[in-house]
Amino acid sequence: MIIGIDLGTTNSLASVFQNGKAILIPNSLGSFLTPSVVSLVDKDEILVGLSARERLSTHSDLTASVFKRYMGTNKQIPLGRKFYRPEELSSLVLRSLKRDAEIFLGEKIERAVITVPAYFSDAQRKATRIAGELAGLQIEGLLNEPTAAALAYGLHELPDESKFLVFDLGGGTFDVSVLDLFEGVMEVRASTGDNFLGGEDFRNSIVDIFIEKVAKKSKLPVEDQKLLGIIRNQAEIVKRALTDSSSVEMKVNWKDTSYTMSVTGEEFAVWSEPLLLRLRKPVERALRDSKIKSSELDQIVLAGGATRMSAVRKMVARMFGIMPTSSLNPDEIVALGAGVQAGLKMKNSELKEIVLTDVCPYTLGMEVSEKIGREFKSGFYLPIIERNTIVPVSRSEIVNCIQDNQREMKVCIFQGESRLVKDNIFLGEVTVKFPPLPASEAKADVRFTYDINGILEVEVHVLPTDEKYRSVIEENPGVLTPEEITEKLKRLEKLKIHPRDKEENRAVLSRAERLYEESLGETRRFIGEELGYFVGALDTQEENLIQEANKRLTKVLQELEGDNYL
Repeated sequence: MIIGIDLGTTNSLASVFQNGKAILIPNSLGSFLTPSVVSLVDKDEILVGLSARERLSTHSDLTASVFKRYMGTNKQIPLGRKFYRPEELSSLVLRSLKRDAEIFLGEKIERAVITVPAYFSDAQRKATRIAGELAGLQIEGLLNEPTAAALAYGLHELPDESKFLVFDLGGGTFDVSVLDLFEGVMEVRASTGDNFLGGEDFRNSIVDIFIEKVAKKSKLPVEDQKLLGIIRNQAEIVKRALTDSSSVEMKVNWKDTSYTMSVTGEEFAVWSEPLLLRLRKPVERALRDSKIKSSELDQIVLAGGATRMSAVRKMVARMFGIMPTSSLNPDEIVALGAGVQAGLKMKNSELKEIVLTDVCPYTLGMEVSEKIGREFKSGFYLPIIERNTIVPVSRSEIVNCIQDNQREMKVCIFQGESRLVKDNIFLGEVTVKFPPLPASEAKADVRFTYDINGILEVEVHVLPTDEKYRSVIEENPGVLTPEEITEKLKRLEKLKIHPRDKEENRAVLSRAERLYEESLGETRRFIGEELGYFVGALDTQEENLIQEANKRLTKVLQELEGDNYL
């Protein structure tokens, strides 16, 4: 059995292809969405999901979120006194999804397809594979999120030629892909995006305004992480409420005082304008690179929970002059597409065979020297495989030494779009030897080969001697080595995920504790009394009493907060 996983910045989901369609797998709370949040309870027990997210403001030093944004880097994220890499924290989310899938399907799960932003770099993709490995999964493939969205909509079943654009705005990343379907082949014509642009940034625009208009004027300690957590939580509620309301009041309770700010949809659109402008540029680049005009597109497909925002939908409609397709839940569409791909991997007889082609989202090249005046200056970028080239691909360039009798040439490999290599990402190097020759005769054929798994092979053929040097760029700065993976596995094995059968009680307890801290006066006293009753029921270890107390406390919390917290 192969499952599909949408490993998201804000929420993660799992799916499976059964009975002719992809279906979502519920977690222990009966929800399809598992917040991508990890919280440490004690030295060897962790919470994953909603119960962890509720502790972002109450236990900020023990809780981590938004770590997907740092995949493929050396960033260390603190949980208590220990530090964890993004891959490790992501693996804990994957482990939780794996456990839920095993209980739902009634069998051991060892294989998965995981979705990634189309604009993820080579290092970020490798880090995602490592996260899967740390979670005990064999990764059957990484699927670009916009392609997954297209599969979820059944665009692979359309009989005729179709051109469409997928606009995927998630919690932390933005992707846009232009796809062309023709005779059973779904070809990605162009992919681009912004790995640091998502719903979190739109929420932060509300946070920034609240701090500027209210917190600073009231001299609130905005450096306090607990206060910031409360402000962020309330800003998220406001952002979501503005989808259906024209005006919402934001309320932050701190030290026995309530601070409020009214937010209208028009104001939010103005605050979000710089972010909306950032969304336009990748769309324009993708269309330009794909050589497809916007008027030729048959559909605009929306994916990612952040596309619910009216300001985003209006911008998309204005850009293309047509209403985007949004019949599927944007939070679930990518996971459903991953389930379809899992079905294709298993060669499910109920799925029509389809060929998926992909592109290399970044330009790959090498450092060269250029003659400026009478001297050669190094640091310039020579692109060899241009961005949005269909993979697998092999390209080569002839280069030569810049000095007579030069005995050595260092081929430094980079990824990026800038003219100067210092502004691009270094991937590795190959050093080759030359016999003493005039510079014009000391030539080498440098060939880059990039495969569908994101592995780059560089071959340097020294033409005067016919010698060949090869290097496979598998290890990137910020990516764990096999030895480090083994070491991390041992460390993670000591961490136990909170028991699944107790998750419902843990989640409602975390939520009540958060609301208690955020409330004031009678409301706070009331929550405190209900919390005491619930904890007392837990202490009895009587299942019937605990269930009754859980329902009672959940009802109280729903009346106070509604479903905005989900």
